[in-house]
Amino acid sequence: MKLWQGDFISQMQSMQGEAELFDLIQREARELGFEHCAYGLKLPLNMTKPKVVMFNNYSLRWQQRYVDENYLAIDPIVNHGGRSTTPVVWSDDEISGDRAFWEEARSHGLQYGWAQASTNTQGIRGLLTLTRSNDPLSESELKKVGYRLVWLTQVAHQCMGDLISFRMLPETTIFLSSREKDVLRWTAEGKTAGEAARIMNLSERTVNFHIANAMQKLNCVNKTVAAVRAAVLGILN
Repeated sequence: MKLWQGDFISQMQSMQGEAELFDLIQREARELGFEHCAYGLKLPLNMTKPKVVMFNNYSLRWQQRYVDENYLAIDPIVNHGGRSTTPVVWSDDEISGDRAFWEEARSHGLQYGWAQASTNTQGIRGLLTLTRSNDPLSESELKKVGYRLVWLTQVAHQCMGDLISFRMLPETTIFLSSREKDVLRWTAEGKTAGEAARIMNLSERTVNFHIANAMQKLNCVNKTVAAVRAAVLGILN
């Protein structure tokens, strides 16, 4: 294997764009014996309709079919990744899903595969999927390369998440003071400004001052939205 751990991380961190980074992930996937590679990422904001970013080297026909039929909504691998970060292989019963979907996917060369989801500290969810048209994944193969697949998932998500969040989710770079975090934590607990003031031994005016600052930084119309947004982005951790 040409790229591994330290050298591979250095190369990934040196990438200036998502497409360039995905090319590197594809090369690593081929080293591990997979023809196709897909990476999808879901941003935690907006809450009702979060943005999804996808990269893959599937056939153009399958990519178009996937979009036209809105297969993202029924894809068993995506659904599994939304519930669990446990690695999954194609043959697992729990992802059997819609037979017609699987038959069509296999007609485009997506016969066997492996996938794993990952979540970073900003609440960004990513899913790495590796597939091939021949040779099912044997138990011995998974024992041999399984730790490399898991490692690739984590590193790919961290680097891709950093690049995409910097461009599409500027809220992740927001800095809140310790006081601003504290008042939002109490807001998230359902406390009024007066109750938070008594708990924190501050005046209500001071609490409202910190709430207003946090709202402005997070670009929120009220303190409840600010508390939710800060919590979702991991700012209050």
